[in-house]
Amino acid sequence: MRKWYPAFLVLISVAASVIVYPRLPDRVPTHWDVHGQVNAYGPKWMGTLLLPFVLIVLWGFLRGLPSIDPRRANYAKMQGTYDLVVNLVLTLVAAIHLIVLAATLGVRAPWARLIPVITGIAFVVLGNALPRARPNWWFGIRTPWTLSNDRVWERTHRVGGYLIAIAGLMIVATAMAPMRYAGPIILTVVVASTLASAVYSYVAWRQETSR
Repeated sequence: MRKWYPAFLVLISVAASVIVYPRLPDRVPTHWDVHGQVNAYGPKWMGTLLLPFVLIVLWGFLRGLPSIDPRRANYAKMQGTYDLVVNLVLTLVAAIHLIVLAATLGVRAPWARLIPVITGIAFVVLGNALPRARPNWWFGIRTPWTLSNDRVWERTHRVGGYLIAIAGLMIVATAMAPMRYAGPIILTVVVASTLASAVYSYVAWRQETSR
């Protein structure tokens, strides 16, 4: 499944764009503010082709990264985990594309609240996958301390996984919060979980190197 899944996402995204293209106005929404209101418009080719193009480029980019990683041998030890993360990122892009198309067509749904739910679930899945990551230069919590010590890498990704999963649950919860608070809350929990993981990597490094 993991081999054909990205191609399936690309196919669905392109097919959806082709189907809805004739039904779209010449100018379509391209950006929404934190309240879910449209604050930018662009040509309809941008609204239908940009994210599928990003999806294809991102797929090729993520697939090519392991081949230029000095620690590429470790990818064989975490191939399933890396495939999961690649598919997770691509799924998020494809989902946002389909939501944008639906919103542009006038389909009525709480789209502004659905996106935090999808994003939060992605964070929860990522948090659960992180402890299985092996040291590399592209994927994971990469700080000077995790990259210099495999034991620090292991400890940091275990703790960081919990923190990111908790952040994901908090992001999902913002779907029930007033829209004006959702953006700041999401930004705060993402930054906090990232900084906490980085700080912990330093603490773990000090502990490991002082033994």
